[in-house]
Parts: sequence; structure tokens; C-alpha cells
Amino acid sequence: MGYSIDKIRNVVLLGHGGNGKTTLAESMLYRTGAIDRMGKIADGNTTCDYDPEEIKRNISIQTAIAPVEYNGFKINLLDTPGYFDFAGEVQQAVRVADAGIIAVTAKSGVSVGTEKAWKALTLARLPKILYMSKLDEDNADFERSFAGLREALGPTVTPFIIPIMDGEKTVGLCNVIANKSYHMEGDKLVDGPVPEHMKARVAELYDIVVERVAETSEELMEKFFDGVAFTEEEMAEGIKNGILNNIITPVYCGSAYSGLGTEQLLKAITRYFPSPDKTHDEKAINVDGTLETVPYTPDGKPSVFVFKTAADQYGRFSFFKVISGTVTPDSALYNTRSEMVEKFGRIYTFKGKKNSEVPEICCGDIGAVAKLIDTKTGDTLSAYKDALSFAGINFDEPCYSQAIAPKTKGNEEKMALGLNKIIDEDPTIKLENNTETKQMVISGAGDIHLDVVCSKLKTKFGVDVELTDAKVPYREKIRKKVSVEGKHKKQSGGHGQYGHVKMDFEPNYDSDAIVFEEKIFGGSVPKNYHPAVEKGIREAAEHGILAGYPMVGLKATLTDGSYHDVDSNELSFKMAARLAYKAGIALANPAILEPIGSLKVTVPDANMGDIIGDLNKRRGRVLGMNPLDGGRQVIEAEVPMAEVSKYAIDLRSMTQGRGSFVLKFERYEEAPPNVQVKVIADAKYVDNDEE
Repeated sequence: MGYSIDKIRNVVLLGHGGNGKTTLAESMLYRTGAIDRMGKIADGNTTCDYDPEEIKRNISIQTAIAPVEYNGFKINLLDTPGYFDFAGEVQQAVRVADAGIIAVTAKSGVSVGTEKAWKALTLARLPKILYMSKLDEDNADFERSFAGLREALGPTVTPFIIPIMDGEKTVGLCNVIANKSYHMEGDKLVDGPVPEHMKARVAELYDIVVERVAETSEELMEKFFDGVAFTEEEMAEGIKNGILNNIITPVYCGSAYSGLGTEQLLKAITRYFPSPDKTHDEKAINVDGTLETVPYTPDGKPSVFVFKTAADQYGRFSFFKVISGTVTPDSALYNTRSEMVEKFGRIYTFKGKKNSEVPEICCGDIGAVAKLIDTKTGDTLSAYKDALSFAGINFDEPCYSQAIAPKTKGNEEKMALGLNKIIDEDPTIKLENNTETKQMVISGAGDIHLDVVCSKLKTKFGVDVELTDAKVPYREKIRKKVSVEGKHKKQSGGHGQYGHVKMDFEPNYDSDAIVFEEKIFGGSVPKNYHPAVEKGIREAAEHGILAGYPMVGLKATLTDGSYHDVDSNELSFKMAARLAYKAGIALANPAILEPIGSLKVTVPDANMGDIIGDLNKRRGRVLGMNPLDGGRQVIEAEVPMAEVSKYAIDLRSMTQGRGSFVLKFERYEEAPPNVQVKVIADAKYVDNDEE
């Protein structure tokens, strides 16, 4: 059945790994009859964690969609991973969500994942609810965790549901707004009055909610100061507006396994969260490159935004949100990026891994279509060619790189095919074939991210791969001017070979280019051989003499030489130039250059000392610090890129995941003597090993 836009809620589930998002989604599905049993993560049978990698690791690694039908509403739950290596999946889900639920636990309260989820929803200007999970577990403490939430996230954090305790055990819940209590009798939720010992606390918390509601309009603020109680309708409307405008962030709680609190959260989603057309208009880029706002229009021509791609060895599905009109199986929509028309076949809704064919997907709803020819994550599909392109997804740049290769030679093509399909599914992975180091380099968000890629290559595409450290592309240069000669002479019956050059080699201070000049007076080396000399120098300069890295910043000048009328040819002068290069570079005080990166690290103030100390150990130079809001600093530094190959993992450890960085290649600099010695030794070891 199709739902009108006012009955649709697109809700993203966010939070730290292990905070109960997937179990909460499972509870909502079970309590509404969408599934007939309550799955468990430990048993590998939940609706949203269905990928073999998720079952093996007991974590979510991709966003799963779980539609819940409740009281005439359709709630599209977008269950996201909590582990930071899979932040790209979170960014996809937030892009099409209209509200968010942040799961925290009653044991740990605020965690790094809580802070990141809060920031993501705030930046997207989405309303949010905090759900405190696992009330039934040992050491759960609602009051302590709630105090931590208020301190860390601010005064908008407002309690709507609180637990009823019997000693250290949660036996029910109190609804602060409705002034009711709830408890489970077997599998059934039973309501009743607020217990006597809880009435004062509920009244106190209700007053906090009233204060927040008063801030939602001038009229309510006047009534509040005049001491006039709000009506039930005013409270409901004030709460709705307060949540929509991020003046109020309700706190709900419960135990997903037992179902306690699940229905209260479902009611809150349908009552207080907005439909897609009530949050904010879509941002879109016009044909002339300007930004426009586009409202959701159910009666308009169909247009969709593709936010996710699921690919395997059997095919691919493109997941989309309908921005205008209605999409049907016979739709033909124009891709504004590829400039081609995509013809739709069957369309589906997904519940975890299970798909159901449907006759239409209405405005504001989420669906999927298979076998589109050239549509990628972030694309806009529209019914007309001059359509706007909806704003894409701003994925974080990958920050952890490794060289990837098949364990069995001959599987390179198979590996490449599998990687292309995985990258189609996960745009946060980048692949580069480094011709200089002769390595295929894969980049992602961290070690777990790349480990999952390797596992998928094995299980889905049947190719075993291994990861190794990516080689650092060093360079070589000379530091003084030398004059040398090179003579190639070979006699073996008949025509021989003869080439003789005299050359000056000196540093090219103007650029890193190889510059060739000739300053020959007379015809000691005929002009028709000069190109051969230049070619010999340029080919030789591809490998320095210290460690075999490319030579840069070299000026080579042909000054003199000699030739033979019969035996000289282009090859002879090319070989003579090579001999001159080898002799001259060895005398010209050669050195190793290392790549230097420009590093910007964003960290909390509390981590400043540790980060700066660590950068100093990595031979980094701190250039400055810029304060940001929220008690954060941006440290700008220059650091040898060889020293930060695993910085993504190290920074995460030093800041408990709160730090982030951007690294860009800046220039080459001469490496310190001890580093040069090591680079040369490593190169000789590799050469000997290859021999």
C-alpha cells in the first residue's frame, strides 16, 4: 500500500557501536508484527544485520532499511553502523532521513559515538530524540546517564520517559507528559497511574518540559510568565515545534529485548517527528550551477535521489528517496550526471535483506530498483532533462591506505572486478594503481574497513588478497655540479658501436624537472645524435643511483664528445649518455628526498598536548593552531608522509575517536641522514630479495 507523505517518517538510528540500535529496530519490527520473532545479534538472526560479515563480527557494517507500520504510519528506519570505519554508511542515511534517534546506554551514557551522532544531526538540521537503552542490564543508571547527557549536549535535553526502579532493577516506566506508568506483563504492555513515590519527580520533570515548550513561541512564553497552565493541545503542538526546531530533545528509555519503552518511542515518532515535507526543502544545483531549494511535491513530475547502492556477484540495487511525484515500474527517468535515460523495471521496498515488489513508491518514501545501467550513489534521476541535481553526499576523504594484491598470481583481474563492485557499493573506498611503486593502493577509513573489504573479496568473489604497507615514493637529487664523460665503444666484426659524450650535471634550482641542454661548438657530436643523448639521460634519470628512486631537479648539459663516421649511431650515444649519468651522479653528492605532507588535525582541547608531542616524534613541524567552537582545535603541521602511514589508527587511539585529520602532499624535502641510510638499506634489501 502507498502512504501519503504526511504519514511517512524517515528516521535514522545513530549512536556508538554496541549501544543497541539494531536491537531497537528489531524490537520495533517485532512489536508491530512485521516479524514473528525477536532476533538477537549474538545469534546472527536480526533483520538489519544480515550480511555474513556483520554476523561474523557481531557489528553493523552497512545501513539497513527496516519499514515499520504503526497506527497508519510508515516509519522507514535506517539502522546505521556505530563503528567509525563505516561513517560513509551513516552519511548516506542522514542525507535522506527527516529525523534521528540517538541510542545511548544507561550504563555508559555519553560516548564518542553519541557526540558524533549529535553533531551529524545538528549539521543536517534534523530533529532528534535520545533513546537510553539497556535499562534491564546490570549497572544501568538512568539518572547518572541523563545528567551526563545534559552536561555534554546542553539544556535542550529533556526527559519524557523515566524508569521505575525497585532497588537496582527497572520494573516499569513513567511517562512525564501523559502522567502515566507502564510495565510489562509477559509480552503485553500495561499502563496505570504514576506510583506514589515517583509523583514528585515526575512533576519536577514535567515543569522542565513546560519551560522548554514556553520557548517555542512568544504567546506560550507570555502564558508561562503569567502562570497560566498550557492546555493539552498547546503542550502537544509546543513539543512538536520544539523538537522540529531543536529547542527540545526528548529523552526516552527502555529495554528493547523485553519491549519496555518501544511502543512509547513509536508513538513519539508518529506524534512529534515531521513528515518529509515538514523538515526542510531539498537543496539542488541548477543548470547554471547555482543552489536552489526544492520543496517535496507529491503531485509533481517524478524525481528521486539515489543515496545507496547494494552490489554483489548477482547484480545491484539502487536505493532512492522520492522527492517529487510517484515512481512506478514503467518510469523512465533522466540521470543528470550521466545524461542518459534510465528505464525502471520492478521496484521494491526492503526490510533488511528481504525485498518486496510494490506497484509504486510515493513522494517522501524510500524504495529500490534493480539493474540501472549507469546510476551511482549520489545521482539525481528526474522525469525531465533540464531538472535540478539534488545536493549529493559529502563523504569523508579516506585516510588509511594499504597496498593490496592477490595471494595467488594470476588473480589480479578477478581482484579488480571484485573491488570495482565493492567500490560501487561503498564510495568511501578509493583505489589507485601507483605505476611508480608498482602497487595497487586501496584507501578507506581504517583497518577494520579494509579488513572487511578483504573478507568480502574472499567470500563474495572468491579471491584471497593480502594487505601490506604502501611504499613511500621517495625521490633522488644531486647537490653539486660535476663534469664527466661517458664512452660507449664496442667492436665485434663488421660495424662496431661508438659514442662519446662529455657532460655537466648540476642541480636544477628552478624546478623538479629534468632539463637537457647542449653547448657544443663545432661538430664533435653531430646534432642528429643530440636527441639520443637526451633520451639516454631521461631514461637513466628514472632510477637514481642511491636507492633506485626517480631523479628530480637535474640539469644535464652536453659540452663535448666525439664520434666515428662508421660506428656511431643513436643507440651508441644513448648508451654513452647513460654511462656519463652513472659516473656523474655518483660524484655529484646525491641525496634522498622524502615527500612532506600538509596535515590539519582537528582534536578536542584536552588532547592538544598529546597530539603535538606525537607530531614532534614523527618529525613534524607544527605551524599553528586555530580554535574552533565546541572546545576543539585545528593543529596545522607539516610532516613526512612516511611517518603518518598509520596515523588514522593512532589518532583514533589517542583521542578515543574524537580526532580527525586531512593530509595532502605538499612538496619534497631532503631527508635527514639517518632516514637516507635506512631508505638506501631497505632498497638494497629489496633488490637482493628479488634476485
